[in-house]
This record gives sequence, C-alpha cells and structure tokens, in this order.
Amino acid sequence: MNVRMLSRVALLSAVVALPAIGQQGAAAVPLREVPVDRVIAVVGTKPIMWSEVQEYINFQRQRGAQVPDDSATFAAYARGVISDLVDQEVLITTAKNYKIEVTDAEVLAQVEGDMKRIRDQFKTEQEYRDALKGEGFGNIDELRRIRVDKAKRDLFQQRAIDSLKAKGRMPSVAISEAEITEAFAAAKSQLPKRPATVTFRQIIITPKPSESSRKATLAKMDSLRAEIAKGTDFEVVAKRESMDPGSKELGGDLGWARRGMMVPAFDQMMFNLNPNIVSPTVETVFGAHIIRVDRVRPAEVKARHILLRWNVDSNDVARARREADSVLTVWRKGSSYDSLVTKHHDDAELRLMADPYPRDSLLPEYREAMKGQQAGAFVGPFAIPNPQSGLSKIVVLQLTSVEEGGDMKMSDVRDRIRAQLSQEKTARRILDQLRKELYVSIRM
Repeated sequence: MNVRMLSRVALLSAVVALPAIGQQGAAAVPLREVPVDRVIAVVGTKPIMWSEVQEYINFQRQRGAQVPDDSATFAAYARGVISDLVDQEVLITTAKNYKIEVTDAEVLAQVEGDMKRIRDQFKTEQEYRDALKGEGFGNIDELRRIRVDKAKRDLFQQRAIDSLKAKGRMPSVAISEAEITEAFAAAKSQLPKRPATVTFRQIIITPKPSESSRKATLAKMDSLRAEIAKGTDFEVVAKRESMDPGSKELGGDLGWARRGMMVPAFDQMMFNLNPNIVSPTVETVFGAHIIRVDRVRPAEVKARHILLRWNVDSNDVARARREADSVLTVWRKGSSYDSLVTKHHDDAELRLMADPYPRDSLLPEYREAMKGQQAGAFVGPFAIPNPQSGLSKIVVLQLTSVEEGGDMKMSDVRDRIRAQLSQEKTARRILDQLRKELYVSIRM
C-alpha cells in the first residue's frame, strides 16, 4: 500500500509533472498569461522565476492537488513549492558539479512514448491541437521540448542521488517508534482499506496419462531421438515436432538458464549433460523431453529441448480427483505435508502462499472454495484450469491464516513507514548540507 502521503514531497524523487493534456484544472492559469515575472530564488547561478512556481502550482492543481484560496495559506503553500523547486535545482547543480551529463537521446524514447499516450486521448488531430492551445502550448514541438527538458531534469536528479550514494553521503537515518506512530496517526485516514487476505499450503495434482498413452508418447520420443542420432538436426526436429510453443519456432532454444529455473527432473538432467550430447528421455509433469546443451558457462547453461505433451483425457482427470480425495483424507488424519507434497504435487506449481495474499486476487475457483472457511481448515478437492492441456488440475489445500479486510493497522505498514521516513530524513539531511555547499537564496 502507498504511504507517500506521509510527506509533503518525496524529497529525492520530486518530479514536476507536466499537465495531463485535456484535463482542465480549476482556475489554472497558463504561464503565458502571467503578467509580471521575477526571481524568487537562486541556486548557484540558476535563477528560479515566480512563473516557474506558478507553473508548478498549476500543474499540481491539474493533477488534483488542493491549492489554498486564502492569501495567508497560499503563501505558506507557495513557500513549500519554492523549497521543492530549490531542492530539485540543488540536485541538478550537484549532478553537473559531478560532471554528470544527460543528452536528449537518452530520454527521447521515453518522451515519444509519453507524447503518443497523450495523442491517443483524442479522436482527431484537431482536438489534440486545440487542447494543447488550451493548456498554453503553442504547438506540439513546444510540448515535446518541455517534455524532453523535464525528463532530462529527472534523470539529472536520479544520477545525482546515485552518485551521492556511491560516495557514501547518504547513510540511513534511524527512525524511532514514536516517529512511526506519529506518521501513522497523521496518515491513517488517507490509507486504503486493508484487503481480506489468506495464506495457505496446497497440493496440486495434475492428471497423468494412462500407462498405454504414456508408453505411446515415450515410443514417439524414442523415434525422434533415433532420427537425430542418424544425422537430422536437433533444431529441425524441434521445429517440426516439439509441443512447447515458447521454443518450437526457435528450434527448441531455451536460452540461458540457471539452476532451479526448471522443474527438478529437467533441471538435473540439463546440468549433468555435456555439450552437444542428446539426453535420454526425461519425464516431467509437462510431458516427455529430450535435451541438448549447446553452451556452458559458470552457473548456467544454454540448452534446447523437444517436448511431447502427455495425452490426457477426462478419465485421467477423474483419476486425479480420486487421488486428491485420498490425499486429503490422509492429510486430515495427520500425514506429513512434506511427504504428501513430494509424492503428489505438480512441481511446476506453487506449494506455499506464505505471505498474506489478497482474496480478490486469487483465481475464482480458489475464492469460491475458501468461502466461509477459517484458518486451519482443509479445502477441496476443487478443479482449476490447465491452459496447457485444456483439462483441469485438482487442488487440495489447508488455510494457514485468514484475515478479514478493514482499516489498516500500523503493523501492516510499519516497515514501509519506517523506510519512507528514513529515506525522507536522509534526503533532508543531505539536501540541507548541499544547500550550504552551494549558493542558495530564497527571495519570497
């Protein structure tokens, strides 16, 4: 959950957002209508003009910020904006003092993407141009120039932060429990509601082919392996026969892989093969494979494979459900989860949901099966879709925790508040130090 509202500005990542074209803010005043301009602050040799402050305020208003109407409160708000702009300019000046450079080319791709997203909001080119004029831009090129300048400023600031960290000038600041409590109390009313969450451990049983079907698949794989042994290129056979859509057109190429990225049986064979040797047939939950390692380097290999998927049908699904029933029965009676999961679980699927997970983000089948259940309850068997085969996998699980939704507790956000406050205090400390090292004059 977002705790950025805990501070007025996230000091070291402050970004002056350009207006969302077409979203008019109340009483927004385009820069070109400001009749009088003056220097409001100076950082080094760079002046900050009152028009820049006005522009920033208008941009924030267009993004939904509440800008005070009465003069006294507005003056305080404007001082805060000036301070933010000074902080940004301090970082940019620091970056330039560190000989950091940022070119138009480095930000052009990002800017063009932003420009396209803005243009896509409008049905016609004329609507787009009219909206630009309404926001105070002379033409599209002017908007592009401003976007490029903003993106460069953002990149200067980020590189300044990176350099300060590299130079050891941004050590973390300790945060007290009292500060966390105060920050939570100030932000509590603005925090989103805590979603209902669950944790659980599960066993997912994938339907297995009948013995006759399994033997037919293995026999087909033996014939492919024999064809390769007689001289047909592995890649040619993979493009013709493999049932792995992700690698078929690449001749079975899996790219570089580290240990643990594949299911155990596949992983073990792949890392035991010498280059250019075709493996024996490997059986996994996906089907039958043969593997060839093309290249090896420390801790990873580049390999190809050919996959023949198991041929399963509704009878196999029914058999998997009976297996799930028996697994759940012995699990309820006290059988070890670890032994059951080793014997029955699909290695390609997640075993544990150890961290609280929002119920609303679960598959509909999970949500329905868990409805009304409490922590400790065994759930299932129930079916979930298996896109690879078009048939179902069968799930049994045990809920290990159930938390209803409601107001956010401090325990839910303590670590994030602590990190946020530490970041802000660290930022404020280094920015104050940089202000002393540079010439900074605020003339509000």
